[in-house]
Amino acid sequence: MSNPSSLRDLYGTNPPTWSFTPPSIPTGSPSRPPPQTPSPSYTFSSRPVQNSIFELSPALAEPGGLDLGLLFKTLIASAVLGYTTTAIAMPWEVGKCLLQVQWVPRDAEQVEDSDEPATEEVAEEISDDESGEESYFTDPLNSASRFPVPRPADERGYVVRKNVMEESTRPDYVIPVGSADGVWSMMKKLGRFRGEGWLALWKGLLTECITEMLSSTMQPLIHNALQSIFAPTLVPLYIFPGSSTSLVIPVASHLITGFILSPLDLVRTRLIVQSFNPQYRTYTGPIDALRKIVRDEGGVWGLYLHPHLLIPTLLDNTIRPLISLGLPPLLAGRLFPGTLVSMESSPVAWGVVEFASSCIGLLATLPFETVRRRLEVQVRGRARPLKTCVEKRPIPYNGVVDALWHILTEERSDLPVERGRGKEKGKEREGGDVGVWRRTGLGQLYRGLGVRLGAGAIVFVLGAITGGGGEAGWAEL
Repeated sequence: MSNPSSLRDLYGTNPPTWSFTPPSIPTGSPSRPPPQTPSPSYTFSSRPVQNSIFELSPALAEPGGLDLGLLFKTLIASAVLGYTTTAIAMPWEVGKCLLQVQWVPRDAEQVEDSDEPATEEVAEEISDDESGEESYFTDPLNSASRFPVPRPADERGYVVRKNVMEESTRPDYVIPVGSADGVWSMMKKLGRFRGEGWLALWKGLLTECITEMLSSTMQPLIHNALQSIFAPTLVPLYIFPGSSTSLVIPVASHLITGFILSPLDLVRTRLIVQSFNPQYRTYTGPIDALRKIVRDEGGVWGLYLHPHLLIPTLLDNTIRPLISLGLPPLLAGRLFPGTLVSMESSPVAWGVVEFASSCIGLLATLPFETVRRRLEVQVRGRARPLKTCVEKRPIPYNGVVDALWHILTEERSDLPVERGRGKEKGKEREGGDVGVWRRTGLGQLYRGLGVRLGAGAIVFVLGAITGGGGEAGWAEL
């Protein structure tokens, strides 16, 4: 057997198993162009809208159809979570709202001096009667000097109330003035007061929960709709904080959402402030409150566009988002010059900026919130006045400016009003270290400031410990 001179002679050319030549098309059939694959297109969203439902169950966002069972379970879980969160914060909200509505006039303790002479006079008369001298020969017609002068009464025969500190003329469903100097004290007083009880700390819970859920759902939708209509290419504030035009759409979305949900805020305030005693209760629930307000106070038009409701709503829902969105970038440039501060790069520094802006924002928003609560308590039209569980001003306010002026000029802020401490305490209080905060009603405009600052401090500490991961919003108590 001869050996080949080269191994190349042993290789054979096998036919390939695949070919680049397209298959032949019969002449009778029409020719079709080969299918073309679409070129990939990428769309980048500037800031994804958060949805609590898809955050609880990310499987809902996966392609392949929607699981109705999973969607129903996720909705139930989201509702239970929102209701539980609102129920935890509701007692502090009730205490703050009652402090904001409570009317404390400057002459709240002048009744002490006016009661003492009357008491002494009655004691002298009793001692004269016990002596028995001329008791049988006294003319009954001339006994006006020996007995107290009857109190003035109104047209229905009720005694006219001269001072809010008078126990005899105070309605039994009203908490005494000066019983609480803070939210926690008001919560304890409300729970221990007869006719209210500890369950009264959750008045308006269902309305508050519905308002929070609707607000968190509607505001992103309105924001996206406004952005797609008016500014589809607008750079958001969160990427370039120096852009002032980017504040328009977020503030407008909060304003529209607050305006649409303003009837629920009105109902919540009245359910909190009204007496919890069924004998003096005006509304049995949110639906009954809406029905009676629409029937007696000008219909749906008056529910939205009455000046006492419209102007405070616009002010509250404009100033609050404007400060919360626009103030942190300005403070970041002042506190940390030359450094780009954001949640991703430096969460602790951003937490300091948000806490400082929250404190400054409370100083600007709390007075308007207080005025809004007091104007919401006032009824209009043919509706009967509410029987509130705290003292309210007997004469209604005429608007935002009128309410601010009368709170500052006719009220006092040195709560609690202490009784029975003697004349020396009164002289000390009159004579000296009483500043503007206690001498005027300035402190009345900032009821609930301490608890909200405390909530902000707690959120800041928790964010610093956990590293500030995620969108940690600031607690609004």
